Amino acid sequence: MEDLSQASIVVEFGTGTGVYPEGILRRLGPDGVFLAFEVDDRLAHAVAARLPDPRLTVINDSAENVERYLSSRKADTVVSSLPFTTLPASLKREILEAARDALKPGGSMLVLQYSKRILPDLERLFGRIRRRFSPLNVPPAFLFACEKTDGGPSGEGA
Repeated sequence: MEDLSQASIVVEFGTGTGVYPEGILRRLGPDGVFLAFEVDDRLAHAVAARLPDPRLTVINDSAENVERYLSSRKADTVVSSLPFTTLPASLKREILEAARDALKPGGSMLVLQYSKRILPDLERLFGRIRRRFSPLNVPPAFLFACEKTDGGPSGEGA
């Protein structure tokens, strides 16, 4: 996982039961802000109750609305384990574009998936992608670390 100790803002899409937020909070510096998005209201409330940390704000909303909550700020890191292969193509595109737009230049999006099918979408949006495969994970998992560059993958401003 990225070094989050100096991060100002970290965003997570698909907080679920709160497994990743615990690790993120352990790594986040004392002045960091952590925005965790979860569409299931039961899960969102459960995570907020279980992790009472002033750095954490659990948001019961969909990931493509991230910029509403950032206002004019930009995130250092976006973490997502959303099941992109099961989402409608238009929603997947909206979420990935919202994540890219929410990042400051040089920021990164970490994407955990159980398939490589997301890779062309990530390559279209991000300047640099590092890949890691975890065959011992059950099921085996892919981690994509995507960096937002100033020019984007095809030279457009991102």
